[in-house]
Order: sequence, then C-alpha cells, then structure tokens
Amino acid sequence: MNLRKFLESFKNGEMSLDDVIKAINDNEYEDLGFAKIDHSREKRRGFPEVLFCQGKTTDQIIKIMKSLTQRHENILATRAEKEVYEKVKKSIIGARYNSIAKTIVVERNPLPKVGKILIISAGTSDQPVVEEIRESASVMGNNVEMLLDVGVAGIHRLLRNVEKLKKAKVIVVVAGMDGALPSVVAGLVDKPVVAVPTSVGYGVNFNGVAPLLTMLNNCSGGIGVVNIDNGFGAAHLASLINKIKE
Repeated sequence: MNLRKFLESFKNGEMSLDDVIKAINDNEYEDLGFAKIDHSREKRRGFPEVLFCQGKTTDQIIKIMKSLTQRHENILATRAEKEVYEKVKKSIIGARYNSIAKTIVVERNPLPKVGKILIISAGTSDQPVVEEIRESASVMGNNVEMLLDVGVAGIHRLLRNVEKLKKAKVIVVVAGMDGALPSVVAGLVDKPVVAVPTSVGYGVNFNGVAPLLTMLNNCSGGIGVVNIDNGFGAAHLASLINKIKE
C-alpha cells in the first residue's frame, strides 16, 4: 500500500492517524546479504525501490527482482542489458524489456494514468534517455506524451508545437551538445521544467558536462536539473510534480 492509499484509508475512516503514521514510519527492509531491499520505499515515495542493474551480477539482479515482485505489483529495473533480461524473464513472469531504454518493467496491476508529462528531446541521439524517462514515468502512473527532435538548431520545429507545451502539467527536456533547449522551453511556459543533460556531443561536450553546466546556468528560471543521462531521476521528479493536486 502506498502513501496515497494510506491517506485515503485515513480519510475514509478505515485507519486511525496513529495507524497511518506507524505504517509510514515502518522502515521495513529485507536483507539479502549483498543487498538490503527497502520495501517501505513505496509508502514514502509513491513507487517501490527501483533496481539499478549496472554493476550487479545477473544472479543478484534476479534475486532482487524476485524479492520486489513478492511484495509489489509493479517494479522497474534500469540499465539492464539484453542478456540480463533473457535470464530474468525465465524467473519473473510478465517482465518486459525496452532495448533502447535498457529497462525491465513488471506491471501486474498498472497504476491509473493521471495528468500529463511532456518529454521533449533536442535530437534523435538522445532517444535512449528519452525512452528511460518514458518507461519510468509510465509505470509510475503518468500520462506521457513526446515531442522529439526539436532542438535549437531548428527552433521552428518547437514553435510549431507550442500548444502541446501548454497542455502538459510538467515538461521534461532532454538535450546534449550545448544543452540550450530547456531555457528556451522554460521561457515559453508557466509550468515546471525538468532538464536532463545527455552525454551526446563532440569533444568539448565533455560527455555531458557542457550541457549540464548550461542547464545549471539557465536564465529562464523554474528549471530543475538532474544528472547526466539520468532519465529515471527526471521521470521520478516529474511524476511527483505531476501528481500534486491543484
């Protein structure tokens, strides 16, 4: 049960305030020896602990995913190679793979989709990060729309889609190279913008450091910046914003 459901139970008189506080403060975790699975993450953050696969062995990944699926209906694993997924799907029923995003998703009881997150990308080379954002935001229960390949080198492509920007509740902007697109987008809208620098670019891009610094030095305001190539982080932040009620 996540935080929203706890609060609904309290509102409906099914739980006392003490019960809700106790449940939220229950820092339950499962010790697997090599990892401690935070099963109370969903209560605090609205979604179960997300498995970062990079650097873990396939056996470790499978054991963690089995632990998560025993307690949670919907889970997400990021930075998973195809070879890992081929072994995971033999143990985890219903697991699906996005080869571009390198994500593994299990949705046994999909969350209702609310609001609207618009993902904007500067170029096609940013697609792996874009797909990680889309998969993450979708499994977390958000309506997601995408506006692709509208970077500042051809700004008319963005300006012809301003109506899409106005309809979104939160916008995630993904860009490499000079990383200028988030400032442009933020200057056109009255809503939060999450900026995601990517490692796409030539030499002095410094594997994403150049767009990261550009985004941190933006002059438009209202922009939150996540780390380089951090699609999941951007999706989680956008999801939390998107689910804030008016």
